[in-house]
Amino acid sequence: MIRQILALCIAALAFPAMAAPAAHLRLWRLDCGTIQVSDLNEYSDTFTYTGETKRLVGSCYLIKHGDTYMLWDTGLPEADLGLPLQGPGSTGDSLSRTIRDQLAELNVSPTSVSILGISHYHYDHTGQAASFPQAKLYIGREDIEALRKQGNDDAKPLEHWLSGAGKLEEVSKDKDIFHDGSVLMLDLPGHTPGHHGLLLKLAKTGYVLLSGDVAHFRENLEADGVPPFNYDRAKSLASLDRFKEISSNLKAVTIIQHEELDVVKLPKFPQSAE
Repeated sequence: MIRQILALCIAALAFPAMAAPAAHLRLWRLDCGTIQVSDLNEYSDTFTYTGETKRLVGSCYLIKHGDTYMLWDTGLPEADLGLPLQGPGSTGDSLSRTIRDQLAELNVSPTSVSILGISHYHYDHTGQAASFPQAKLYIGREDIEALRKQGNDDAKPLEHWLSGAGKLEEVSKDKDIFHDGSVLMLDLPGHTPGHHGLLLKLAKTGYVLLSGDVAHFRENLEADGVPPFNYDRAKSLASLDRFKEISSNLKAVTIIQHEELDVVKLPKFPQSAE
């Protein structure tokens, strides 16, 4: 009997249980606004873009993991709906469609979204979060700590969770959302203290890497550009290096969320990547 038990133990060590296969994954790119930058040096602490302007896009992403819906970032606030990008009444921000409108086109109720992943606490990534109070919020722990210390307008879109009324998970380091390797929040601090990107593994498309704001546009990524308003320059550079190494090593479809040229890397809404 002892020999039999020992043999079973050895077999268990030699042949560990196989991990459950990842659920089917789908990914939609949602339109979450447009930002007109009148002075592109706002995104360079070395004055690289003197005299240049640029139009940035706001991007959010709907993820379906099996029967579970997750949103990654929530874009500009609904108050920006229909605002002009330039001229009288302009704030430099404009929203043409709400997330809820786009979900309706997919026949997805806002209440079906059970997970809300936020790359960082800036207004153009949290603007429509309040539309999903039932969702559990995943956001970097250091970002939550910063919001609780600041007590400023950055906290307002996430007040439901900061107050304890909503479910909140403060993410430290990397986070495997579904515990199967299919959706991974990546620790990329520097832009904000708890900034994260997102790595997805789709069956047909392969790896898709979403930037958060580790970089805001293609030239910034290629030149390791750091905006002057970033929280920590050294951490920003380290995160840029990690982001690019992951992209290269996994041959990922790499998307800078504010880069207009990267929109076409995913199927046009309402089509999805799989």
